[in-house]
Amino acid sequence: MKSVRKALREGKLDKDTYDRLVCADCEKPLKTENDPDQIKTVRICPDCDTEWKEIR
Repeated sequence: MKSVRKALREGKLDKDTYDRLVCADCEKPLKTENDPDQIKTVRICPDCDTEWKEIR
């Protein structure tokens, strides 16, 4: 699982006009999975099920 920042630099993620994260392959907004016991947030593409981590 790569980080959101690395994916943005590599072009695997984009941001739309409202600054939401969008999968570059599927062009769908990412879903968020928060676990209150961990310091990271997992961002998931609903179509291709690719996951990226984001530190809160």
